[in-house]
Amino acid sequence: MLRTPSWATATLLAVAVSLAGCGEDQKTAEQAATAPATSQAQPAASAPKLDEQAAKAVVSHYADLALAVFSDAHATGVKLQQAVDALLANPSDATLQAAREAWLAARVPYMQTEVFRFGNSVVDDWEGQLNAWPLDEGLIDYVKGDYQHALGNPGATANIIANREVQVGEDKLDVSEITGEKLASLNELAGSEANVATGYHAIEFLLWGQDLNGSNPGAGQRPASDFIDGEGCTGGNCDRRRTYLKAVTDLLVSDLAEMVGQWQAGVADNYRATLEAESAQNGVRKMLFGMGSLSLGELAGERMKVALEANSTEDEHDCFSDNTHNSHFYNAKGIRNIYLGEYQRVDGSTLKGASLASLVQAVDPQVDSTLKTDLETTEAKLQVLVQSAADGEAFDQLIAADNSAGQEKVRAAIAALVKQTAAIEQAAATLGISDLNPDTADHQF
Repeated sequence: MLRTPSWATATLLAVAVSLAGCGEDQKTAEQAATAPATSQAQPAASAPKLDEQAAKAVVSHYADLALAVFSDAHATGVKLQQAVDALLANPSDATLQAAREAWLAARVPYMQTEVFRFGNSVVDDWEGQLNAWPLDEGLIDYVKGDYQHALGNPGATANIIANREVQVGEDKLDVSEITGEKLASLNELAGSEANVATGYHAIEFLLWGQDLNGSNPGAGQRPASDFIDGEGCTGGNCDRRRTYLKAVTDLLVSDLAEMVGQWQAGVADNYRATLEAESAQNGVRKMLFGMGSLSLGELAGERMKVALEANSTEDEHDCFSDNTHNSHFYNAKGIRNIYLGEYQRVDGSTLKGASLASLVQAVDPQVDSTLKTDLETTEAKLQVLVQSAADGEAFDQLIAADNSAGQEKVRAAIAALVKQTAAIEQAAATLGISDLNPDTADHQF
């Protein structure tokens, strides 16, 4: 599945300038990136050795946060599963809308889990089956209009739902039986990352259909009759479309339950046990690495800058549902959660505990204050995108080639993410962490 090179493997200044583009945003990015100038930030000369006991408490609470947010993702996934079952039992405009609303609700906690991807290989290896994108929807079902798929992708028009056997190059694949296991095996078919058969975006496409509006208002408009079993079926092959939607949703819920298990306390052989057995310093490193990687390389870069520069609705994250603004907002919320050591659960309660902020504040209150301010600024800039969508101008309209005012809103959010990444790196240096990448660090402070 699509993977973004870590921001910690390149010069921060160069990355920041490339993301910011030009003009005032570029100037801001340059200023933000020059202190420290690279991802190999040197620890502050007077920084004391990290307090092991305090750091252990922070890492333990980090695991509690992971358990809470993945548990919420699973719980909302189960509600989505129930809504899909209701849709299939009685396809109608009302049940289709309810399933769409359940999908949108499920994205809120899930997007806040992604900060755990980077630095925690068990999450990153697992994530592709749930959230890989962009996808060539012609692999899954019928497509209309100007279908822009990945160049050279032999699976881009395979249409699993319409065919019991698909031809990929010289190979024929049996897809007569649609199961979660079979669909998972088709991810990255023929080596193309655009061949995505499972996860949130496959479900999104099945619920909304293609968004054929381009940069005009509106999301996909799949009719509920695409799920009618028998007379009245539209789109053809409704029986297989129903089976596909059921299988891919059940797989999603099963995958989410698996990750909840990885973060349960008191389990001898899960990932949480492994993490807490490591040095607390390396746990802190993983936390900061996850924050920075999602902030710069993934969110500011792959998810925002790529779509903006290409004016490409195909590259926006939740493209079928026009929910991209919320996905970006909750990605950033996840970053802020980790630093502050808090997470607002879907039931409205807030989980709080030992935080990275407390560690940084104890060493250098100004660095802590700067990062908190930058996190708040980023959230405010992304809230502008959320409000814009509420006012009728969604992300796909903002990035349109002829919408300079909309593009500036997106650029402002990117610039804020760049700036906060420099502050994340400075926080790491303040704690004496000179190499944030847990795969290459010498684990010495």
